[in-house]
Amino acid sequence: MAAVVVMLAGCTPTPAPTPTPTAAFASEEEAFAAAEETYRAYTDALNAVDPTNPETFESTYAFSSGGVQKADRENFSMMHAEGYSIDGSAVVTRFVGQTTKESSELVTAIVCVDVSSVTVLDASGTSVVNPDRPDVYEIETTFRWDGVRLRVDEVERVEGDTCSGH
Repeated sequence: MAAVVVMLAGCTPTPAPTPTPTAAFASEEEAFAAAEETYRAYTDALNAVDPTNPETFESTYAFSSGGVQKADRENFSMMHAEGYSIDGSAVVTRFVGQTTKESSELVTAIVCVDVSSVTVLDASGTSVVNPDRPDVYEIETTFRWDGVRLRVDEVERVEGDTCSGH
């Protein structure tokens, strides 16, 4: 009987270890690289948007969240309803990581986006692009980790010299 008790005691399962929270990325450089990859993929998805086909909007949402996704949904819906068309592609010309916070779950960067070849036309074929629009936008971008990937969460146009000459 004592042998059975010893055997049973030796076979009792050990409690599972409690998982400890880990950072989304091993380093700030890794977080910046993931953010840049996300922004470039988001830009590619934006370049593929056809306002006449709402199915093309969906791919942008895989890379966005928060205010960016909300604004995109509203803008795409309006463009679709108004019969807009888009021609040309935006190009990311520079990406400069700025900060990481909360174990790299929030990443900020300055992104330079050349929109010089992008035209937006209304249903009558008239350009709705502001004639004073710059060729290159300097955008402070905040990325938010969703547990799986970084997403473009907030953007704000800024005036700076990060994009000068790019």
